[in-house]
Amino acid sequence: MAQAARHHRNPLSAVSSVLNTDGKAHPVENSFAAATIVLGLVAFVSALFPGLHLLSSWTGLLGILSGAWGQMISATTPERFLLIIGLGAAALGFFLGMAHGGLFGGIVG
Repeated sequence: MAQAARHHRNPLSAVSSVLNTDGKAHPVENSFAAATIVLGLVAFVSALFPGLHLLSSWTGLLGILSGAWGQMISATTPERFLLIIGLGAAALGFFLGMAHGGLFGGIVG
């Protein structure tokens, strides 16, 4: 029950304590999780607009790659959870971006 009484001075330390459930710092793994979430969110939102297919397909591809590498090096379950959510959003954005014109649509060929 001692964990329920923790007080965090700033929001970043609260997020860090949630992701680092083993008590050790994982800055690289947490960075991959955050990058995958951001890239997945950008890919998903931009995929809703067909004219932004270049942005959605490239950010989706980068989100898939960073999420896959993050899964390989992740150390805790909360990191893996965020990585899977980001990977799903990135993959959906990537696939919709590919359907709307692809990685090089209109630029090459």
